[in-house]
Amino acid sequence: MTISTEDVKKLREETGVSVMQCKSALEEADGDMEKARIILAKKSKAAAAKKSDRELGAGVVASYIHGEGSVGSLVELLCETDFVARNEDFKKLAYDIAMHIAASDPAYLTADEIDETEKAKVAEVLQKEVADKPENMQAQILEGKLDSFFKEKVLLDQAYIKDPKKTIKQLTEEATQKFGERTEVGRFSRFSIN
Repeated sequence: MTISTEDVKKLREETGVSVMQCKSALEEADGDMEKARIILAKKSKAAAAKKSDRELGAGVVASYIHGEGSVGSLVELLCETDFVARNEDFKKLAYDIAMHIAASDPAYLTADEIDETEKAKVAEVLQKEVADKPENMQAQILEGKLDSFFKEKVLLDQAYIKDPKKTIKQLTEEATQKFGERTEVGRFSRFSIN
């Protein structure tokens, strides 16, 4: 099957991945744009896993201030080299993540940061919601409710505000593929005037 230059260009603009990777994904998907996006997403996850042991020695700090200055955030987006850290697309990604943080108010970077005491408090409250369910299903339902509750509080698990089909973790995995370097959120802070 012949892949048109326009299709490759469109996929590249959407994903930011190299022309060759876009063309290869389209060929593998027999020209189906949606399948090609899925193939690229799988490859970005694999690329991120392969580079997970590399040292993060550079990055940027980005800020976002909303409206009249009542909400703001800071984020540290890390990468391996200054070359990538100075890239305008990398800086834009950091800014977009800062904007997401200001909008979504995450409490944790990863699920590992959630304190066991906090989990126990939330489980106690949610236990009342599953009390009327069949006894053999209560533990499973409670676990699902806990996962759902904390998913909204963990930055890397949150749906990205500009594209809810992606999580922030998937966004950083795509960045790893796009820039060819391990990319991760280091730290973040959100401030608001109530």
